[in-house]
Amino acid sequence: MSQRKKFVAGNWKMHTTLAEGRELARAIRAEVENVEGVRIAVIPPFTSVAAVAEVLRGSRIEVGGQDLHWEEKGAFTGEVSAPMLRDAGATVVLVGHSERRQYFGETDESANRKVRAALAAGLSPVLCVGETLDERDAGRTLDVVGRQVRGGLAGLSSAELARVCIAYEPVWAIGTGRTATPEQAQEVHAAVRAILRELGGDVTEAIPILYGGSVKPDNAPALLALSDVDGALVGGASLEASSFSAIVRAAA
Repeated sequence: MSQRKKFVAGNWKMHTTLAEGRELARAIRAEVENVEGVRIAVIPPFTSVAAVAEVLRGSRIEVGGQDLHWEEKGAFTGEVSAPMLRDAGATVVLVGHSERRQYFGETDESANRKVRAALAAGLSPVLCVGETLDERDAGRTLDVVGRQVRGGLAGLSSAELARVCIAYEPVWAIGTGRTATPEQAQEVHAAVRAILRELGGDVTEAIPILYGGSVKPDNAPALLALSDVDGALVGGASLEASSFSAIVRAAA
C-alpha cells in the first residue's frame, strides 16, 4: 500500500456565481472539516477564487485555479498569471486539462511553460494527462500519456518534480458517466509512475497521481484502493458537498 498522502481536488469548471461558490465552499468545509489524512482542494472559476479562499481561510482545504498564463504580467487580455492566483489565495493550479487541450489549443509545450510558471510562483501544479477514445481504441494510450507527461515535465529538476502532481483523466470518461475500470486506471498510473522514476529518481515516489473522469461516491472506493492511484480529480460530483465529501472520506 502506498505511503503517499491521498489528494482529492474538486474542479468546479465553469460553474458557480460568487454567492453559489461561497455557499458550496461553506458546505464542503462543514462536511470534511474533521476528515484526517487527506489533502483536499477546491478549484473554482477565476471569479470566485478570492471569495472561496476567504470562506476557507483557517481550514485545511486548499483553493486552486483552473489554468494560468506562463508570463507573470503583460498584454495578454483575458489571461491570469500565477502571481495573481497566489494573491487571490490559491495554492494549487490545474495545467493542461483535456478541455484546455481540446477547446483552447493547449499543447505539451505550453503546459510545460505553465508548470514552470506555477512552480516559480510557489503554486502546486497538477499536470493533467489523458487519451481520447480513438487513441485508446487504437492501442495508443500509454504512448499518448507518456508523451504528455514527458512534455509537460520537460527540463524540470528533481526538486521541481517533487512539487508536481499528475492527474490522469481519460478524455472519454470526462462528463460521460463512463469510468476507466480499476484495471485500466492502475495500468496507466503504474506507467506514469515508471516515467516519473525515469525522470527524477527516488524523489518522484512522493508525487501523487490522481485519477479523474466521472469519479463518484460509488466508484471512488475501488479506484482509490489501487496501489498507484493517490487520489481523485473530481468534476461534476464536486459541485455537491455531500458527494464530494463522500469521495474525500473514501480516500481517508
